[in-house]
Formats: sequence, structure tokens, C-alpha cells
Amino acid sequence: MNNPVYSTVIDLVHRIETTQSEAIEAAAKAMVETILNGGLIQAYGAGHSFAGALELCHRAGGLIPTKAIKEPSGGQYETVEGVGSLFVKKVDIRPEDTVVVISNSGRNPLPIELAYGVKAKGATLIVITAVEASKHLPSKHSSGKNLYQLGDIVLDNLVEEGDAMIELPRSKTKVCGMSMMTTSLIIQALTYRVAELLEDQGLMAPIYRSQNIDGGRAFNEALEAPLVDRLNRL
Repeated sequence: MNNPVYSTVIDLVHRIETTQSEAIEAAAKAMVETILNGGLIQAYGAGHSFAGALELCHRAGGLIPTKAIKEPSGGQYETVEGVGSLFVKKVDIRPEDTVVVISNSGRNPLPIELAYGVKAKGATLIVITAVEASKHLPSKHSSGKNLYQLGDIVLDNLVEEGDAMIELPRSKTKVCGMSMMTTSLIIQALTYRVAELLEDQGLMAPIYRSQNIDGGRAFNEALEAPLVDRLNRL
């Protein structure tokens, strides 16, 4: 039985590689600068896109100076203007930081206002969104902007409007959201390139070891120590 999920994912992988390499390189260089300057790489994902933030932050095989931005309501008020502006005031974002904001549609006020706040605080803003799909979706924010219009660096996850990309033959219903597949791919490509660039400079990349490996926790805590106050702060 032919399952189109596999061919769809393979096609997206090739398209990400051929169309996003330049933007991934720019994003990786920004992250390297953040690490060298003692800053944090922070990530926020709106709604289900929070899974993308977790893919980048505080995970085995990932970069140590990273923190997921956790909005207290879990995105319940993502479409309410003003919530993001209030929330971002409380988030510890500094000019030496890089902040990744992830939203597939890129049209809702909370991630848009978080993006404005990141820029106001002088940090580098990286956006992961579905660029072409978002261009056809009017903003729900009074600025009239969608997220892809705000990023210093924009990474396109290449998924279609509505995220689901595989049509069932009888009902014509589209199933299988692909944004987490491509977002995770982009993030892992970024992680590898950041580590490679640091090693090119003769530096050890600060990478988390699994806490399920003997000595992993102690190794991680030693590398976390210079940033532990920031890692534990909102």
C-alpha cells in the first residue's frame, strides 16, 4: 500500500535544502554571535508551534544556551491584541540574544507583538513561518503585518495554507499537517551549522548530553553554570 506521507516528507526535505540554505546560514551565524557574546538563544512557538521551540531548546543534542519562552496561558489568548505586548515586557530579552518566533500562519497578534517586543529590545529576530501561505492570510493585528514581514531573518517551512498537505482520494479532505516536520528539520540544520561554525573557530560547541547517559547531567550543569540565572528566569 502506497502511503503518500513518505513521498511528501521527502519532497519537503529536498525543497528545504534547496531553498532555505542561505537563510539557515544567516540564522546560524546570528546564533553563533549570540553564543560568543554570552547571550541566549530563545524560542517561542504559538499554539502547536511551541513544539518547535522545544525542538530547539534544552534537549539532548541541542545547544545549551537556549530557553523556551513559555507564555502563561499556553496561547489561549493568541488572537487577542495586547496580550503579547504585555507579556513580552516581562520576558528577559537582551540585545545580545537571538529570539526565534515560530508561527505557521504568522497572522495572530500574540506572536506578532512578541516579535515587535524582541526588536524593541534590540535582539536579533528569527522567524519560522509558512511564507507563501501567510501572504494570502490577512493579519489579525492592527499593524496589518504578518510575522514574515518582521523578522531580521525569515525561514520558510514551505507548508501550504492550513498546514495539512495530503488529500484523501474519496472525501478530498486534507490531512497530515507538515509544519512540525519542516520546522524540526530547519532547527536541526541550524543546530548542526552553529556547532560546525564554532568548531571551525576552534571552540567546543555547547551541546547538551542526554541525562540518561552516565555523567550527562553533571556535564550539562557545568556548561549551564554561567547562564543558570537567565535560564531559570522568565
